Amino acid sequence: MMHNIFDTHAHYCSHQFDADREELLTALPQGGVVGVLECATHSGDAPQVVALAHAQPYFHAALGIHPESLIEEDAPTVAAYHGDWRAELEALRPLFEDKAVVAVGEIGLDHHWPVVPRQEQYDLFEAQLQLAAELDLPVSVHDREAHGEMYELLRRYKPRGVLHCYSGSAEDALWLTEQGMYLGFGGAVTYKGAKRAAKVLAAIDPQWAVLETDCPYMAPEPVRGRRNDSRNIAHVAEYIGGLWQMDAQAVLDRTAENARRCFNIV
Repeated sequence: MMHNIFDTHAHYCSHQFDADREELLTALPQGGVVGVLECATHSGDAPQVVALAHAQPYFHAALGIHPESLIEEDAPTVAAYHGDWRAELEALRPLFEDKAVVAVGEIGLDHHWPVVPRQEQYDLFEAQLQLAAELDLPVSVHDREAHGEMYELLRRYKPRGVLHCYSGSAEDALWLTEQGMYLGFGGAVTYKGAKRAAKVLAAIDPQWAVLETDCPYMAPEPVRGRRNDSRNIAHVAEYIGGLWQMDAQAVLDRTAENARRCFNIV
């Protein structure tokens, strides 16, 4: 059985885990999982993310406001703060003093959904990059169909952290990693159309790769379509091992070490 699985991007606070969360979180370490970065998406799930990180010694918390929270009617960004994300970010601030919080995330830009206002999400992301710099914390970044503006801000602020579910080119991967960003790879790299990810993985130094699930979403082959969890990272490691000419366990060992270095986890 594989061990030393470190999942750098998860959402176990999702309602999809409500029925069996406790049992699952007890089972994960038995399945080889040694670390999970649980990412909040707004002030509503942030306290639960911190509570999870206190309840499970292998969990760590990332807190932030996801761009899609600007339009989701049940997100506090809309329901409680009526779009005033500045007030919401201010309310989140005290939670960053908790030792279980190791990153600002999930933050970023999403141009896949035209209804998410561009300027508003740009300003929100920039404010959270400034917060990460001020707190000296790494970031967990969401970049969906927004490379132009994303790279402009990353060049300007030079944060450390992870570009989760990396979807850029091999050329961009090189300057991003030179600047200190790690690239996150999950189930999508195992899908048939994922030729770009293979090029990126071949181009970068393995010290800049980390593994992730984005669970409950993005389960890898051969469990695609099912609810994802951190144990499935073993399948991603198998695939990457083929590209790196390494066995899967060596990939897990290397990427777990990378994750700890990225998020300053001893």
